[in-house]
Amino acid sequence: MAPPNRTARVAVLGSSVQRSKSGHPSRGRATLVRRLVLVVLVVAALALLTVSFRSPTSGVLHEIQGAGATALRPFQIAAERVAQPFRDVYGYFHGLTTAKSENEKLRREVKQLRNETLQYQAAAAQVPELKKQLAYQEGPTFPKDYRPVNARVISFPSGPFTQQITIAAGSHSGIRLNTPVVTYNGLVGRVTNVGPATSVVTLITDADSAVPAKDLTTGVTGLVRRGSGDSLILDRVTKDQVVQDGDRLVTQGTRDPRYPDLYPYGIPIGRVSSVGRSDTAIFVQVQVAPYARFGSFDAVTALVSTKPAPKLP
Repeated sequence: MAPPNRTARVAVLGSSVQRSKSGHPSRGRATLVRRLVLVVLVVAALALLTVSFRSPTSGVLHEIQGAGATALRPFQIAAERVAQPFRDVYGYFHGLTTAKSENEKLRREVKQLRNETLQYQAAAAQVPELKKQLAYQEGPTFPKDYRPVNARVISFPSGPFTQQITIAAGSHSGIRLNTPVVTYNGLVGRVTNVGPATSVVTLITDADSAVPAKDLTTGVTGLVRRGSGDSLILDRVTKDQVVQDGDRLVTQGTRDPRYPDLYPYGIPIGRVSSVGRSDTAIFVQVQVAPYARFGSFDAVTALVSTKPAPKLP
């Protein structure tokens, strides 16, 4: 006969074993139920989709959907009212960012249009001058055996002691050293430095410039040089020669083939502005007002000779 306490322990162990054995079927049934519910929900969803596609505008399902939508409408309105301030704030900052971007874009476009307008205005301002230049080239006074090379002036004298300009044409256009440069008004100077696409022109107002000139009225000849200041003078005119105010001066051209002149005959230089005489001076002081408006023209014409270059002995 077993002791009483041993009997009690056996009874307790038996009951615990029975409970543990009875727990496994409950978990299995729960898993089976969940799977069945999932299958039912999937089948129901497929059925609802099928019914919805087969009855796009009417049917029981659509009535149910309408009723559901009606029931959820208040919640939808409340959600929209709650979300509206956030949407407004987002829309404000998004609109502000977009407006700044568009404003910067418009500023760039305005700047570009302003630059283009200035370029068009500058080009339009050159039209009358270019027309006069073309008229001079087609006129009877244009020198023979020369062809014109029109070029823009890209730099002017940087100071009172620099009497040179730079033009946008060079050796690629046929320009060479000592090529005469003119405008429709008159003589400008000659090329003293040549590059492939640009050339430096020394003006007749330079201190080292000397242009053989002729008075069309009296036939008196002399050298047009730089005078005091920026003025020009007709040098080497003796007292017995007659020169009067208003006489027109042109380039003299070549008088001796052995000593060809740099400038062809007949290019206008200027007019006599005053004639001064002195008892002690040998030569007459003849002041000349040039026809060319130095510093104000935008384009010039280089006179490129069409004659073959002379052969060196």
